[in-house]
Amino acid sequence: MSDIIISKALNNNVIIADHSDYGEVVIIGKGIGFNRKKHDVLDDASVEKLFVLKNEKEQKNYIKLLPYLEDDLQRVIISAIELIKRRTESSLNEHIHVALTDHLMFTVARVSQGMEIRNPFLIETQALYPREYGIAKEVMDLFREESNILLPEGEAGFIALHIHSAITNKELSEVNMHSQLVTKLVQTVEDQLKIVIDKNSIDYMRLVRHLRFAIERVKAGEKVEEPEIITALLKEEYPLCYNLSWKLIKIMQQTLKKPVFDAEAVYITMHLQRLQKKIK
Repeated sequence: MSDIIISKALNNNVIIADHSDYGEVVIIGKGIGFNRKKHDVLDDASVEKLFVLKNEKEQKNYIKLLPYLEDDLQRVIISAIELIKRRTESSLNEHIHVALTDHLMFTVARVSQGMEIRNPFLIETQALYPREYGIAKEVMDLFREESNILLPEGEAGFIALHIHSAITNKELSEVNMHSQLVTKLVQTVEDQLKIVIDKNSIDYMRLVRHLRFAIERVKAGEKVEEPEIITALLKEEYPLCYNLSWKLIKIMQQTLKKPVFDAEAVYITMHLQRLQKKIK
């Protein structure tokens, strides 16, 4: 059992405390700071529902946001992160408190000023991270129900990327770069094959997910076995799709700055051929 002694309440929802295991921590939870005094002790039961920021950098960055964060908005954001934690059943990277709070504050401010928010990667994000996207839609419902704030459709994509970043411990910039790379690859396929892919089709979903896992394999340096007989056959039968798959591989190599194994060309060619056949 850990001892948690309050040093200072920063507002109704945030306190600084001394934690027997982690030293000085920032604790976030709805109403946690209300009527709290220095040297009050928090019991373990109530800590279960709270978020503890142990990383010094995350603590500092979160505290910097507080002067600009209204109490009501902070409560909804805390509810949103609680919802994400329940739905993903995983421990979230602490950075989500800073990154998502900052992002939502900015969005809410822009929405209240009537500014338009567009997300050019929305469809790709939905196809890449369907589970995170579903949770993001629930977060948007929560905003509507708890604070009457209507977040624009594109927000589901942005929130989904934050969720994916927090559960995979990947930097948001890396997650963003991957979804933008997939968008670029799909665009290249459409340009080269002179087609418009139906973004609601199962083939589109398959292509996008295949590209996502190919990117993850490249990042991890995972080798896929090359079925040599199939390679020769595809080169012969579908030269256009095979050459295009190599064009996509070159784009991946340039962006990720890592080698892509030849075998990836085989699997991408199969996806491209399926797409082309459907459209013709």
